[in-house]
Amino acid sequence: MMIPMKIRTPRARRMAPLCLRPCVLAVLSLVSAQVVAQAQPWAAPVLLAQNARMPSLQDTVVTATRTEQPLADLVADVSIVDRETIEGSGATGLADVLARLPGIEISRNGGVGNASSVFLRGAESRFTAVYIDGVRIDSQSTGGAQWEQIPLSQIDRIEVLRGPAAAVYGSDAIGGVIQLFTRRGEGPARPYVGVGIGSQGTRKIEAGVSGAAGQDGAFDYSLGIAREISDGFDAKVSGSHNPDRDGYQSTSGNARLGFRINARHRLDATLLASRMNAGYDNTSYSVSRPVDDRSLNRLRTAGLSWAAQWSDVYSTRVSITDSVNRYETTPSLYLTETQLRGYLWQNDFRWGAHRFSAALERREDDLQNAPIQNGRSQDALALGYGFNAGRHTLQLNVRHDSDSEFGGKSTGSATYGYAFAPNWRATASAGTAFRAPTLYQRFSMYGDATLQPETSRNVELGVKWARDASSFSATAYRNNVSNLIDWVNGAGPCPGGTGPFPGCYANVGKARYEGLTLAGSTRVAQVQLRGSLDLQNPKNLDSGKLLARRARQHASFGADTRVAGWTLGGEAQVSGQRYDYVTNKTRLGGYTLLNLYASTRLARDYQILARLDNLADKNYTLANGYATPGRTLYVGVKWAPQ
Repeated sequence: MMIPMKIRTPRARRMAPLCLRPCVLAVLSLVSAQVVAQAQPWAAPVLLAQNARMPSLQDTVVTATRTEQPLADLVADVSIVDRETIEGSGATGLADVLARLPGIEISRNGGVGNASSVFLRGAESRFTAVYIDGVRIDSQSTGGAQWEQIPLSQIDRIEVLRGPAAAVYGSDAIGGVIQLFTRRGEGPARPYVGVGIGSQGTRKIEAGVSGAAGQDGAFDYSLGIAREISDGFDAKVSGSHNPDRDGYQSTSGNARLGFRINARHRLDATLLASRMNAGYDNTSYSVSRPVDDRSLNRLRTAGLSWAAQWSDVYSTRVSITDSVNRYETTPSLYLTETQLRGYLWQNDFRWGAHRFSAALERREDDLQNAPIQNGRSQDALALGYGFNAGRHTLQLNVRHDSDSEFGGKSTGSATYGYAFAPNWRATASAGTAFRAPTLYQRFSMYGDATLQPETSRNVELGVKWARDASSFSATAYRNNVSNLIDWVNGAGPCPGGTGPFPGCYANVGKARYEGLTLAGSTRVAQVQLRGSLDLQNPKNLDSGKLLARRARQHASFGADTRVAGWTLGGEAQVSGQRYDYVTNKTRLGGYTLLNLYASTRLARDYQILARLDNLADKNYTLANGYATPGRTLYVGVKWAPQ
């Protein structure tokens, strides 16, 4: 249920004591190095996970197990989006890129700069754990990542893991995990400059450089900045609101530095910062006093890691991460800020076809949201075992999280894959997950300190096929969530339960996210075809109603080819009807969007991209009372010396 007002929460800067100090982690790594042994090489199966592009066996994935692994070794349901695909999409918002992947829907209150939700396998946004270069981002006010804050211009690669992963990542990963990576430098210096213009007064400029220096490229670097401006459109279509254009201004930058100490030791440092100023329409608008309401979003992430390969069989990684998520509105004053710190000591052992992992992790959450402030911490031990030989692939994970508020919480997962025929693999998995309530949900005037964590049990079956330039996958899943937290209107036990807008957060019951995801790609003559279809039934088990803003069917189809030096393509995004509220009384109609794109090189070092979205100028709705963009055109030129 959407809360019909702006809510305020406790202000917090109290930090729990640190138990995983960087110096301690380093000492433990050195001590553990004494237990290594020699591993034996092993071969990987030829089966691939379904991806946004056709991957190669040499591709590596981090998200599935939190350590770098060949894609061919994985049983998990994973998608990869590379920089070429991101740039070719012509999208200005990260959510718009994700919406084209299997298992993902989005909802947005207006344009790119406004509040967005990403539903992974029908699960709420707060059920997806999100990382940028290994740095966790989250909001202890709204719950989950604030997608509108993340600058797409700085993202080089996206990995999406569908399915619960709390046994690896801890709290929040009930629906899955999304990892975002910035560019990593290599080879000679590679500068780039890009400019673009589009409909609704959209202007974009970006620049950066990446490369490596020193003996044998021991020092690598990547720097990037971007500025985006859009006049936007009137975000609301009903009710009292300011009838102006709700545009946005965004400035972002990132730096990534790496230093290879020697063949076995490497240091990495990452930094990303983003500011967005976006217009929105407050429900308190008055014709006598028109106000230009603005939301001010700030995001900063920073990480430092040391990777060590102590022997052929044993490696460690120590990382320290920090992120700040700040949301502010003006002239109606509201401010919330979340700081999240993380400490991780990861150990990996390899013996032949066997792989063992052990990790200690600490997470510290701190919320500032006047008039109260609060903080909490979680300490965790995670163990993993992987086996890959012949036709068989097995992955087992267990994790125990000790929360400063709730005590202990244990989760586990088991995944098995069997190559039953050439190019075919059947998969099965089961796992548990949990999500701790946000500090806002517990300590604000609308909160309940007795709220219990949301918990889930997931099972899924799948089959995958891949050969040459073609692939196909089918995954059926059922994810049951208990102690579901939602907003309940009316009188309640919280202080806000008797206020002018009575209501409280509460553990209201159970939800079930079940469905079937079909995805595939193939090449016919010179045309590359791809598509995905999701058939799902995300519903509240107590009421039997469909969960808000999620369709029973949604799909994405695309095709592209090369003609006379041009890459030409088109895609269709299709969604069935949805409901705006859990009561299922306000229906949102289904829609089909057609998009076209083209790109070519004007010269050796110049590339031009043109994209036309919503070709038919379809009038559709993602959230009741909010507008969506009509037909839009974007043209960009990029200079990048070859």
